[in-house]
Amino acid sequence: MPISAEMLATPSHSVAKTLHQQVAEAIEDRALPISRLLRLMWALDADRSPANQNLRAQLRARIGAPPLGA
Repeated sequence: MPISAEMLATPSHSVAKTLHQQVAEAIEDRALPISRLLRLMWALDADRSPANQNLRAQLRARIGAPPLGA
C-alpha cells in the first residue's frame, strides 16, 4: 500500500483527521515541536491544490519562515 502525505502527517494512534484540520490545530498549538510543523508543511507541499495555498501561508508564518516571494 503506498504511503500518502496525509498518512505521514497523521500519528497512527489518533483518529484520522484531514490535512486542513491538522494544520489548523498546529497553528493554534504553540507547544507543537517544529518537526511536526515541518512534516505538515511537507504534506501541504505534496498536495499542490490551490485550496492549500492559504494553509501553506499560515503554516509558514507559524513556523517563522518568510512568506514566499519575499
